[in-house]
Amino acid sequence: MAGEAAELLRHYVADRWQTPEDEGTPLHHAATGEEIARVSVAGIDRAAALDHGRRVGSPSLRALTFHQRAALLKALGSYLREHRDALYELSIPTGATRGDAMVDVDGGIGVLLGYASKAKRELPNDTVYVDGPVEQLGKGGTFLGQHIATPLHGVAVQINAFNFPVWGPLEKLAPAFLAGMPTLIKPASPTAYLTARLVELIAESGLLPDGAVQLICGPTGDLLEHLTPQDMVSFTGSAATAQKVRSHPAVVRNAVRCNVEADSLNLSVLGPDAEPGTSEFDLYVKQLVTEMTVKAGQKCTAIRRALVPAWHIDAVAEAAAERLSRITVGHPADTDVRMGPLVSLEQRDEVRRSLKALLDAGSVVAGDPESVEVIGADADRGAFVSPVLLRADDPDRAEPHQVEAFGPVATLIPYTATERAIELAARGEGSLAGSVVTADTGFARDMVLGVAPWHGRLLVLDDTDAGESTGHGSPLPALVHGGPGRAGGGEELGGMRAVLHHMQRTAVQSSPEVLRAVTGRWVPGAARSVTEVHPFRKSLAELRVGDTVIGGPREVTAGDIAHFAEFTGDTFYAHTDEAAASANPLFGGIVAHGYLVVSLAAGLFVDPDPGPVLANYGLENLRFLTPVKPGDALTVTMTCKQIIPRTDADYGEVRWDVDVTNQDEASVAKYDVLTLVAKEIGS
Repeated sequence: MAGEAAELLRHYVADRWQTPEDEGTPLHHAATGEEIARVSVAGIDRAAALDHGRRVGSPSLRALTFHQRAALLKALGSYLREHRDALYELSIPTGATRGDAMVDVDGGIGVLLGYASKAKRELPNDTVYVDGPVEQLGKGGTFLGQHIATPLHGVAVQINAFNFPVWGPLEKLAPAFLAGMPTLIKPASPTAYLTARLVELIAESGLLPDGAVQLICGPTGDLLEHLTPQDMVSFTGSAATAQKVRSHPAVVRNAVRCNVEADSLNLSVLGPDAEPGTSEFDLYVKQLVTEMTVKAGQKCTAIRRALVPAWHIDAVAEAAAERLSRITVGHPADTDVRMGPLVSLEQRDEVRRSLKALLDAGSVVAGDPESVEVIGADADRGAFVSPVLLRADDPDRAEPHQVEAFGPVATLIPYTATERAIELAARGEGSLAGSVVTADTGFARDMVLGVAPWHGRLLVLDDTDAGESTGHGSPLPALVHGGPGRAGGGEELGGMRAVLHHMQRTAVQSSPEVLRAVTGRWVPGAARSVTEVHPFRKSLAELRVGDTVIGGPREVTAGDIAHFAEFTGDTFYAHTDEAAASANPLFGGIVAHGYLVVSLAAGLFVDPDPGPVLANYGLENLRFLTPVKPGDALTVTMTCKQIIPRTDADYGEVRWDVDVTNQDEASVAKYDVLTLVAKEIGS
C-alpha cells in the first residue's frame, strides 16, 4: 500500500463487499508514519449483518456435521497457507518483522488445522454433541437422562485487539465454525487492513457457506445493541473496554455470553536452584528477552514481571542486559532488524506514560526509556521504542504489579522464599500465562499449585523440555487461553472446550427409545434388532443402530483357565492356586482371567468370513463385574451403538455395546468394541 493512494477499507457484509460512504479516518504505517489506509463504517448496517448471519449463515452451518465443518476448516487452512506470503508482506506496516508475522500468520493457520484434526478425533460425524454418560433416573431403566449440546442460533461476534490481526480472528473463528455458529469479525482499527486482507482470502477461497464469515472494520458503534440471547461476544483487549462490553445494556438484558481475554501482568519465576552457569539460568534469560522483543512486546502473554531469587538478581540483570544490547530496532522489512516499532504513535505514547509510572518504583537495567537508535527508518516518524528492562528492589511497591507497559518492557522483582514468590505472583490479580524455570521438581510443584488459582496457563521449563517447548507466550489450540481476574475471567481455545462455549448444553429426560432417536445412539433399554443377517455382514449403509447379535452359551472349564494361564504366562494365583484363590474374599476359588472372558466373547459374536468389517481397532470402557468360575456359561449380546461415517474415507467407525452375562443373567463384563466398516459391500 505504501506510495499509493490510501485505500478505504471495505466491509464484507451479507456475502458482498461494501464501501463506506465517507472518506474515513487515516491509518498509518508503524515504521514510517505514512498513511496507508482509511477506515469508516459510514453507511454500514450492523444490524443487517447480524441478521444475515442468523438467517443465512447459521442454518447453513448447522446443516453440516462436525466432521464436514472440520473438513472445510482444513481446506481453508491449506488455502491460507498457500497465500500466506501476501499476509507476511502486509504485516510489515503493522510493525511486524518476518519472525513476528510468522507468529501471527502461521499461528492462526495452525489453529485452523489443529482444530480440524482434533474435531475428527474427538467429535462425532453428527450435528448433535452427546455430553457425558447416560444417567438412569428410575429403578426400572425406562426413564433416562442425557446431556446434549447444540449450536446457538446466533452470531459469534469477535472484537479483536490490534496485536494479532490474523491469529486473533482465526483462533476465534475455528471453534465457532466447528460448533456451527457464523462469525462477525470486528478488528481493531490500527491493523484492520491486514484482517481485511485475511477475510478477502477467505471469501476468494469460496470454501465456506454463505453467511459463515462477515467483516466490519472501524468503531463498534451500535453493534452490541442488536445482540440477542442466541448471540455471543468474544473480546480481546483492555480491561477497561472489556468492562464496557460486559455492562452494555443489550448484553446484560439478553444475558449474552461474553468471553473476555484481557491483558495481564504475566510473570516468569526463576527457581532458587537455577544458578548462573546452569541450563535453566540461561533458558530464563533467553526467554525473558524473547518475550520482551517478539512483536515489540505487544503480546497479551508477554512477561511483564520477572521474579528472581534476590541473590541472583544482579546476575540475571547483567545477562539480560547483555542479550538486550544485541537487539537491533528498526524498519521491520530490514532483515538485520530484530525488533520493529509499536503499532502506532499513540501506542508509543501510552507505553512511555506507563514507563514513567514504573520508573517511580524502579531503576533502569537496560535500554533507554526516552530514545532509541533505529535501522532503516526515522525514529521520530515511526513508533519506535527501546526495549527497557527495569529493576524494582522493593517488591512491595504496587506499580510493578498493577501498571502494564504494553510494549518491550519488563521488571525484575526479587523474592526471598517460595511463599514470598507465590504472594508476589498473586498481586497481579490474575494472568493469562506464567512460567517457572527450574530443575527442582519440588519447587516446581509448590509454585504451580501456589499460583495456579491466578493463572490460565503455566509453563514449567527446564533442560528436559526446552527443546520441544513452544515458549512462555505461545497459546496452543489444545490448551486453555485465558485467565482469572485482571486477565478477563474467560477461556479461549482449550480444544473442544471452546467449541462447547458456542453451544447450549441441555439435559434431556426421556424413555430409552426417545433418547436413541434424539442422539442417534443406542442406549440401554432401547429396542434391539436381531435379524437373520449377522451385523458383521452389513455395510455401513445397511447397518442400523440397534442391530444385535447374540452368541452362546459357552461353558468355561477348568481346563480353559489352566490353558490360558500357561499359554499367556498370566499365572496370577487367582487363576492357578485353588487354596490361595479360596482365601480371597472377592473370588472364593479359581476364577477365569478377565481377558479369557473377552476372548471367548469375541469367539461368540464374530463372523469369521471376509466382509465389510475391515478391522477391530480397540476396546473402551472395559469393566469386569462378576467373577467367572469353572462351569459358568457365557452369553454375549453385541449391539450396534453408534455409526460414524468418515468424510475422507470409504469406511466408517462403528461402536458396539457388548454385554457378557452368565447363566444367571448377571453381567460379568461390559465394554465397547470399536470397528472399521466399509461404507458399501466391496468398497
